[in-house]
Amino acid sequence: MSSTFEYQQHSRATDRLTQGPPTVKAAAKSIHPQDKLINRFNRRVGLGITTTVGTMWCAYVFTAIALVSLPAAIMSNNAIVIIAWIAQTFLQLVLLPVIIVGQNIQAAAADARSSATYEDAGAILEEAKQIQLHLASQDAAIGALLDKMKALERGAAG
Repeated sequence: MSSTFEYQQHSRATDRLTQGPPTVKAAAKSIHPQDKLINRFNRRVGLGITTTVGTMWCAYVFTAIALVSLPAAIMSNNAIVIIAWIAQTFLQLVLLPVIIVGQNIQAAAADARSSATYEDAGAILEEAKQIQLHLASQDAAIGALLDKMKALERGAAG
């Protein structure tokens, strides 16, 4: 018995093996390609500022800076000045780094999930390849059984 099935690997499976998972570095390069000095500079400055501002230490420093003007806001005895200090000084200064810290944590979790999904896809692909090998082995066994049955039928008929 000849099998009519021929395994053809999907092109994405081959691409996946050569490219690997997507990375933040690759995404940054697509936004600011390496070929121009100004793009490399912009990427480094942006990443440096984000890395520095996106820390709890920066939030603590910004809190201290904001608290410098708190006594003046309170002494004004003006509710609008106090509310403006809270909204425009304290919240804006302190929440910016706190939000970036939160986003960094969420991004790390998303990267971990993405990496796990990538590894899972690779494992599933390998499992599918093993299933194909198993099926090919079964096809050969079934073919051998059919050949034996045909030989027995020919012997019984003859």
